[in-house]
Amino acid sequence: MRSLGSSLTLKRKQSLLFANKFSFTQSLFKRKHQLCTSQSCFSSYTPIVDKDKASLVSALTFSANSKSVILGSQVHGHIVKLGFSNDTYSLNNLIKMYSYCGVLSEGLRVFGEMPERNLVSWTLIISGAIQNDDYKMALGVYLDMKRSGLMPNEFAIGSVMKVCTSMGATELGLCVHSFSLKIGMEKNPFVASSVLHMYANCGMIEAAKRVFECIDGLDTGCWNAMIGGYVQCGHAYEALQTASLMHCKGMIMDRFTFINALKGCSVVGDLNFGRQVHGLIVQSNVKLNTSVINSLMDMYFKNGEKSLALKLFSKMQDKDVVSWNTMFAGYSHDVDAREAAGLFNNFMCTPLKPNYVTFSVFFRLCGEGLKLDLGLQFFSLAFRFGFHGEPHVVSSQINMFSRCGALEMARVVFDSIPFKNINNWNEMISGYNLSCDLEALKLFRILWEFGVEANECTFSSALEACSKTGKVEMGRQIHGVIVKSGFASHGYVCGSLIKGYVKFRLLDDSFEFLDGLEKLDMVSWAVMISTLVRQGCICEAINILNRLKEGGEEPDEFILASIFNGCASIASHHQTKSVHSLAIKIGFETNVFVASAIIDAYAKCGNIESARTAFHQSSRFHDAVLFNTMIMAYVHHGLVKEAMEMFEKMKLANLQLNEATFVSVILACGHMGVVDQGWNFFKSITVDYGMEPSPDNYGCLVDLLSRNGFLQEAICVIEAMPFPPWPAIWRSLLNGCRIHGDSVLGKKAADKLLQLVPNNDAAYVLLSNIYSEDGNWDSAAKVRKGMIAKGVRKESGCSWVEIQ
Repeated sequence: MRSLGSSLTLKRKQSLLFANKFSFTQSLFKRKHQLCTSQSCFSSYTPIVDKDKASLVSALTFSANSKSVILGSQVHGHIVKLGFSNDTYSLNNLIKMYSYCGVLSEGLRVFGEMPERNLVSWTLIISGAIQNDDYKMALGVYLDMKRSGLMPNEFAIGSVMKVCTSMGATELGLCVHSFSLKIGMEKNPFVASSVLHMYANCGMIEAAKRVFECIDGLDTGCWNAMIGGYVQCGHAYEALQTASLMHCKGMIMDRFTFINALKGCSVVGDLNFGRQVHGLIVQSNVKLNTSVINSLMDMYFKNGEKSLALKLFSKMQDKDVVSWNTMFAGYSHDVDAREAAGLFNNFMCTPLKPNYVTFSVFFRLCGEGLKLDLGLQFFSLAFRFGFHGEPHVVSSQINMFSRCGALEMARVVFDSIPFKNINNWNEMISGYNLSCDLEALKLFRILWEFGVEANECTFSSALEACSKTGKVEMGRQIHGVIVKSGFASHGYVCGSLIKGYVKFRLLDDSFEFLDGLEKLDMVSWAVMISTLVRQGCICEAINILNRLKEGGEEPDEFILASIFNGCASIASHHQTKSVHSLAIKIGFETNVFVASAIIDAYAKCGNIESARTAFHQSSRFHDAVLFNTMIMAYVHHGLVKEAMEMFEKMKLANLQLNEATFVSVILACGHMGVVDQGWNFFKSITVDYGMEPSPDNYGCLVDLLSRNGFLQEAICVIEAMPFPPWPAIWRSLLNGCRIHGDSVLGKKAADKLLQLVPNNDAAYVLLSNIYSEDGNWDSAAKVRKGMIAKGVRKESGCSWVEIQ
């Protein structure tokens, strides 16, 4: 047989090898010709000659890398023919080849027939089993190796740690870690990084941190494992700190370092740190790596920098399907389904094809944007590409139809699934929770009768349905099922239980439930406190905070923000100062959410000076939320000049203005009576900043016009806005009619308000006041009588004084 020409490509050569299996093998080994002389096939390739073990191993390596099991089996036959059946080195490479090619059974046959096995043989079988996802076999081989008297090396121990990570076998992982300590291998970088991965995946981040601190000579793999572990366990700030420390120590960062650091930036919303990581990527030799650029785009999207993400995407040379999916998912942050669909058309013109992630993203995007017509088009396309039965796609379809109000279509999709997984059940129950809570409970009962194993999402959705429907007894029954199923101490379920009891006003039951738990995580404490605050039980929320502190725990930023919101709602100045001291003590006074809540609490307690001081102590971070809160504080105190000065400072700081900013400044214009300026602010939302006015922006504009006597203009705005009117906006117009004595328009506004909320006392009272102030006492009396006849009672006013 003639030698293959150097002009043939690697793919062509492999095709020839497959097509001429037997004739090629005979001519290859009988006539002692070259397997391949092409430099495009091998780099410095040595021709195979009889009894040349190195050439055989090179051929096996090539077979493994190209995943050509046919070529590998031909070399296997030559190994047997040349008498290398007893050579451990050759047989080890055979095992490696079969494992790489996904034919582990052949590798096991070679292993079983080996006359002499060494440590490498056992380790190759373990790693081969892991590559083929047979974790039980890997553990069995590891135990057999130890029984044979061989001492595992770092690769065997590291591989077994990976098995423990994949299986979630924490106790076994601890045993293997202890064994590595016993034989003095715990500081080996490969073993150490595997141990770190295991602890992080099992949620034992503190254990991983202790291991990390004990390792001498940390390599990049260990640093990556620690940074990734922090991100995975929800400790994004610590991940960024570790990445900074790694850079300060001069360690070389690879693509995994950058990807993990960017994930941390996405979680905490630290755009500044993300930009710094971007700079390091540009300076490094991985700047053209597709996976890194995908992570960069995702970080920019999640931090509101859509333009930068689009710029990165446009400059990418090697886009993969993940790159496109990242772009599609990025549009979910502003729910721009139509624009994303246009990008999808461009994607379909490339050689790439959509995968299940693509369709899952688009179905959820259509659901969030309430684009049912677009969702139906993607539904047909998913069917065409064969993804109609894929579990993730089906779940996102149910989600989309439910959000768009097409519950019957969602149920048809759900019923069409022959083998439903728990995620499908959860999506359908959650979909019913949006509008048909009783149906959600019925579906949960069906799930339970079918013996489907529920998870934390299932129980939480069922408890939410009980809360909405007021089914107290059924909630108690589900609580019993939760305890029986072992989910009572799960943070997510625990929070739902607490929330349900508080909503039912069964505070004693919720406290009893808290006392029955051995340890309550911070999420459950936060849910308990925030729910109590929303239900108006401020004193009880503060008591829970005290219980948390008595237990030796420190509240997080979410708990503190909830407490400050509670203090603001009851204008408790003394309590605000006390909790402010606690926030300073534990270092949360500069946290954006906590600082914003502090400013708001002081302002609503009447202490604008303390609000201003809190703002100046935290505003060095230049966050838009803080400026918006301070502007609103000034507006509520009638300090309109200071509010407008704060708005100008915000623009000079190049902060991103949002809908909340314009709510504040338009309200300020209403108090000043400068209607033209308020109109200009409203117009600038679209003209200067490219945003669509929110319902709150329209509400502020109507209030501005109504207060200042532009009643006809106000009614024109209500009729022209792209949202159906809501009670508050009619009440603003009605109040303006009272101020300016327009009984005709006031009657119309009152009728519209009563259509939406028939038992609203404000509509009757304001309309009665309009008639009274106009001297029309008969009409005023008639309104009062109609109010009494319909059983509507005016809510009594109240005031209070805080005694310190």
